[in-house]
Amino acid sequence: MNESDAIIFVVDDDAAMRRSLAYLFDSAGWKVATFESARDFLQRYAGHAPGCLLLDVRMPLMSGLELQQELSRHAIALPVIFLSGHGDLAMAVQTMKAGACDFLEKPCKDQVLLDAVSRAVARSVDESRSAASTNTAQAALATLTAREREVALLMAEGKASKVIARELGISDKTVQVHRHNTMEKLGLHSAAEVARLLMAGGEI
Repeated sequence: MNESDAIIFVVDDDAAMRRSLAYLFDSAGWKVATFESARDFLQRYAGHAPGCLLLDVRMPLMSGLELQQELSRHAIALPVIFLSGHGDLAMAVQTMKAGACDFLEKPCKDQVLLDAVSRAVARSVDESRSAASTNTAQAALATLTAREREVALLMAEGKASKVIARELGISDKTVQVHRHNTMEKLGLHSAAEVARLLMAGGEI
């Protein structure tokens, strides 16, 4: 995942504002997708690309705050920037507590907005890479048998085969077989590499 893959999602019921923001981001080299309502965004968002969500607060049917809550309920980790002409301190605090990256008031200077978007996209790309790394590690670890996983965890602690054998109540030779199979399946060559993979997969 790179910043070149990112998409700036603009949700605003004001058509002129959508066009203005789309032009700004497009001229800055960003990919842009615009939506006239929160429900339109929810229906069309595929959830596969990094980026950020630029969100108006007050909109018909579903407000920006309600959309933010909906994203949270569905565990959609898309960084949110609120851009509103009706903001106040209490609202800004509420959105930031709910996880928003930024709360900007209209009219907003172009560079301030572009800087906020750049920060949000960088965060999204980092999170996407981390999630991809976790998924890859978990898929690799899923190929192990239950016993191989036990051996891998003890290997990651730096324990020798004889110690692992004693703790698991199996022979040293059996441990060696499990170690070999584990390394073979994971395509690794050392206990340190196994430890890193287990960490990436959230096992330790």
